[in-house]
Amino acid sequence: MIGPIEVGTLQNSIISAVAHEGLIVTTRDGLPARIAIIDEHGNVIEAGEAVAEEAWNVAIASYKNFLQGMGHISVHTKPPGLSD
Repeated sequence: MIGPIEVGTLQNSIISAVAHEGLIVTTRDGLPARIAIIDEHGNVIEAGEAVAEEAWNVAIASYKNFLQGMGHISVHTKPPGLSD
């Protein structure tokens, strides 16, 4: 788990992150882009800033758990009102 993390594997987009800004996505030409959740049939389920923010928050929460010695605990997200 600890060690180098491979980045730069996407062919047509760039994802960057800044601690106080979250995820930033652009095309390879530098134009703004959005992150989307796409189901197995190719349907866009959700897209936009909310998806990027949720992905960032889950990643940060998971990392914080790891730093606190709780790396075995998963972080999940779900729509409001969806029961366990």
